[in-house]
Amino acid sequence: MRIAASKHPFFLAKHQAIPAARARVTAADPCSRHFKRRRISGARRWKAAVASRDADAGGGGEDDDETGQRATGTPARRRAQLSARRCESVRLPDGVSGDAIGAFLRDPAGVESLLNTGALDSFVPGGSGTGTFTCTLRRIRLLGFEVAPVLDLRVVPTGTDCTVEMLSCRFEGSESVEQQNELFSAFMRNHITWNDYGDEPRLAIDVNLEVTLEVYTKPFSLLPLSAVEKPGNLLMQGLLDRLVPKLGEQLLRDYDSWVQQQLEASS
Repeated sequence: MRIAASKHPFFLAKHQAIPAARARVTAADPCSRHFKRRRISGARRWKAAVASRDADAGGGGEDDDETGQRATGTPARRRAQLSARRCESVRLPDGVSGDAIGAFLRDPAGVESLLNTGALDSFVPGGSGTGTFTCTLRRIRLLGFEVAPVLDLRVVPTGTDCTVEMLSCRFEGSESVEQQNELFSAFMRNHITWNDYGDEPRLAIDVNLEVTLEVYTKPFSLLPLSAVEKPGNLLMQGLLDRLVPKLGEQLLRDYDSWVQQQLEASS
């Protein structure tokens, strides 16, 4: 189900359509003062949830020895924790203010842009309250199986920022595929802010990704967790390094299309 874009005639008087070719994306320093002020509380909640679940499962605690055995002799559930983060600062084109981008992200068309609904198999409002959506990605073939990733996302736009948070992630497919849902958990948070200060208004995108993966197959189960976490972190970081800059470019292109549609509707 698609969300129809609403009309904002008051907005069009102040802003004109922008040429997408003029949008320029530059990398931001992840350690800049701007991002230091914005700590990600969701990551702390995610880690607390993982620790609580491990405690309930009776594994993965501090009593595990190097071989993955608990003091009682019961095999421990060995979990690798992977993480990556990418901060990107996008310079807004001439004539486009941060407030204009904020208005777009509060519009249903902006929500569709954030969720990249064009790349989804289905997109429906979720049952977890206002601003939640269940997004089903197109089926992919993985190790001989057909897998459909399903994400439950929450979008919270305000007058000063916009947050996209992943509430859950699972795979749909055969029974053997869906059993893998018990072996991992994931957390993602995309925090977008904007400003109109100085000569260069900017859009700041801060994406944090965390994955907990149960290590149970050989030879990985015989190796230290660091042998899984280090290459896993590099893989996830490479993924964010490619996708986050494209997100900034896509948002500006979709903003331009949205403004054009409003102009056509009001003419």
